[in-house]
Amino acid sequence: MRALQYAEQTPGPAPDPGTVRDVYLPHIARIRKITQETDSSDVKTFEVVFLDENAWQGFKYAPGQFAELSVFGVGEAPISITSSPTQEGYLEFSVKRMGAVTSALHYLEEGAVIGVRGPYGNTFPIDDMRGRDIIFIGGGIGLAPLRSLINYMLSSKYRADFGRIDIIYGARSPGDLVFKWELEKWQQRRDMSLVVTVDRGDDTWTGKVGFVPAVLKEIAPAPGGAVAVTCGPPIMIKFVIQNLLELGFAPEQIVTTLEMRMKCGIGKCGRCNIGSKYVCKDGPVFTYAQLREIPKEY
Repeated sequence: MRALQYAEQTPGPAPDPGTVRDVYLPHIARIRKITQETDSSDVKTFEVVFLDENAWQGFKYAPGQFAELSVFGVGEAPISITSSPTQEGYLEFSVKRMGAVTSALHYLEEGAVIGVRGPYGNTFPIDDMRGRDIIFIGGGIGLAPLRSLINYMLSSKYRADFGRIDIIYGARSPGDLVFKWELEKWQQRRDMSLVVTVDRGDDTWTGKVGFVPAVLKEIAPAPGGAVAVTCGPPIMIKFVIQNLLELGFAPEQIVTTLEMRMKCGIGKCGRCNIGSKYVCKDGPVFTYAQLREIPKEY
């Protein structure tokens, strides 16, 4: 398995003839900036740059893809790419502290060196979304993979390719909201709308209070010519999809991302295999129409 050819790593251009790169060999990157996203510090965003500038030639990614991040001596974990490919020269990964690898990442400081291999997985169906209204529904750290697509669509290069952009985003509490500075920036834009809600407020919160699926039903976006993209806790996604269907969205109009069980990133370890699908290769982006074909036990 260690002898796999570079050609198995997609997307990205192939190297010069005769050049072989082990797909398990990460690019070396330095953490340039760390941003604490939540009040409890359980979510941090890492801005990283490759030490070898040539690494960018083989790391061409699109919104929805992920990479394997390595903390040397500890292990690696699949993490969504949070930055947009329109932001050149660096990558961003928003990481929630959960297991051994993510906890080790959180202990690192700016200037530390990590490994990055990828990009892996499929992408959001951007071509199918052109000319259509887009509704983003995110919960907690689930805004991270959506952020890549949001900033891609909001960039001056691509904004005209899409219709109305609406974002519904929520978290358990005000302190659990991520990308607070960016939420403020999105609020000020006139070419989109943003609704932020929390499950429970506090003495300082003056915004909306309510669960994301309920707020979605209250706002009731029209399904005509629209695509809904959602990511968040599994229970949130379940009820968001249920409410979107009740609002008249077809299964093909609902897009989500899955990351459960992913490990190696290239479909070799078999951990994310379910039925005929490998989440790391066939996903992590799926329409609800595709998800309905996956065995119920997933």
